[in-house]
Amino acid sequence: MYDGLLVIDADAHKMENPVVFFDYLDAPYRDRLASRTDRYGQPRLVVRDRDPRTGAELERVFPQPDGPGKGAFAAIHPETAIGGVFNRIRLEHMEREGVDAQVLYGSMTLSFESILDPELAVACMRAYNDYIADDCRPYAGRLFPVGYLSLADVGEAMKELRRCVLDLGMIGVHAPPSLPVPHPAAPDAFPMVRLPKHLSHPDFHPLLAAAAELDVALGVHGSPGVYLPSGVAEQVDTFILSHIFGHRNQMQMALAACVFDGVFDRFPTLRMGFLEAGCGWLPDLVHAFHEHWEKRIRDFHPGTRISFTEFMRELVRERRGDDGRLHLLAKARGVYDLLVHAERERPAAGRDDFLYEYRGLSHDPTDFFRRGQIFASFESDDPAPAYLREALGAMGEDVACFSADYGHWDGVLTDCVRNVARQREYAPEHLAKLLAGNCLRFYGRRLEAALKRPAA
Repeated sequence: MYDGLLVIDADAHKMENPVVFFDYLDAPYRDRLASRTDRYGQPRLVVRDRDPRTGAELERVFPQPDGPGKGAFAAIHPETAIGGVFNRIRLEHMEREGVDAQVLYGSMTLSFESILDPELAVACMRAYNDYIADDCRPYAGRLFPVGYLSLADVGEAMKELRRCVLDLGMIGVHAPPSLPVPHPAAPDAFPMVRLPKHLSHPDFHPLLAAAAELDVALGVHGSPGVYLPSGVAEQVDTFILSHIFGHRNQMQMALAACVFDGVFDRFPTLRMGFLEAGCGWLPDLVHAFHEHWEKRIRDFHPGTRISFTEFMRELVRERRGDDGRLHLLAKARGVYDLLVHAERERPAAGRDDFLYEYRGLSHDPTDFFRRGQIFASFESDDPAPAYLREALGAMGEDVACFSADYGHWDGVLTDCVRNVARQREYAPEHLAKLLAGNCLRFYGRRLEAALKRPAA
């Protein structure tokens, strides 16, 4: 606790012990995953994947060691490396820093997110969920695992969602922001050249519907360097720049697609958290959502045309005294006729769909934030929560969940809770939301019921 306030780390990480985890894989799949130390001396996960389109076997190395979109290396924190693996030490750190509970996401699962072979993807999904449930069971009330869902097989993901929540007692599930699919201009270059099939795609609606039906939180969690489409991160070949842009671009695109594709209206009770990307970008993105909805959906008038009479009048005024006025007028008439003739081409099929994008969004996208459907996380050295209230108004207090990112190289352990509390002079009610309240609203009744609350 901090000054009598409950503290929950909403996005901590398990550093899976491969010696233990690989035993959870069904026997036919164990030889398709292996550990390797690469030529740079870095540990990598090697996956014998298979392209479901062609059946071709692919050796894939995670995180991606080279090239555009390069992945992590030296990716453990000196303070939390051993605690990330062994929960006894993790609990000692939590006691020291005043963290009452941690919600745990996987680390190896970030590599599983872009496995192409559906059978292998499902085997890894089930094995991880069994592993993390067993790993956290002795620490119930303090450590809360979140189940992992692969998008490679939606039907199996729906079954696993129910198993995680109803059988394994998990408080939430997480899925990648997108599924990599071939780029139509370079299908043979897949999976190196790829496009995102967004989580908002209709193919994934049954999974989202199941999460809403069970009233279970859905965390969206990706990573650069694991062959997920990552926007600007795929244009740079250093990990620092890939990491700066990768998480943010993945979460921004996933959030925008869910907003404009109507996910939150279709499933009005669905709660989604867009994680490990900070939250300082939210005000700018929320403003962009509002502006584009207002000007390109609500008030959009595509029939606006320039009047030829007005066009000619202003042209004559601008070129008054020009000796070639008649030639100029004839030339102007030709240009105008060209524009008019272009408009008189045979109307294309689906012209209304072309003109009226996202017309199903009948209200301001900021409503989704006010309704408590959208959450983000922030790390303890991130100043963004100190200005979200000023940038977004009252709803700016209700979207950000504290995360120490325990176990990862950029997470902070020492003074992680104090760093949050000292960013500014928060009202106690506001600080309570940042340290635990927003996390409880996101994960909902299952976390609330299972939490072992310390005495104030």
